[in-house]
Amino acid sequence: MGKRRKAREIALTVLYELEFQSGDAARVLEEFWKDHPNVPEIKEFADSLVRGTVEHGPEIDALIAANATHWSLTRIALVERNILRLATYELLYRHDIPEKVAINEAIELAKLYGSEESGAFVNGVLDQIRLHLRSRQGTPA
Repeated sequence: MGKRRKAREIALTVLYELEFQSGDAARVLEEFWKDHPNVPEIKEFADSLVRGTVEHGPEIDALIAANATHWSLTRIALVERNILRLATYELLYRHDIPEKVAINEAIELAKLYGSEESGAFVNGVLDQIRLHLRSRQGTPA
């Protein structure tokens, strides 16, 4: 498994944990790293994904809600919701990561941690977000 995929898995774990704990991302990340060995590149990337996703949470959630046709944000399962948040953060703010990579990594996480239909659902929502962002930027689909 690549270092970035491992970092995304860790970020997903921390984002999922934040759903159940009151507190800030920095504290949850600190607690996570106390209990898990880390490689500096993995830790740095995972931390940046979590912090960025949390920092831009309201904008990310609004974008997901607007593009998850017939699904309210609260109706989306926690795993899929946090995978969508993570990938949407990458699409919006991590211009060093190609769109296709962000979407494919999210699909793989959904297949691994979600239900049988999760990969297709995540793919559909992220593709709509990708198209929305491109139209907003005036870039061809």
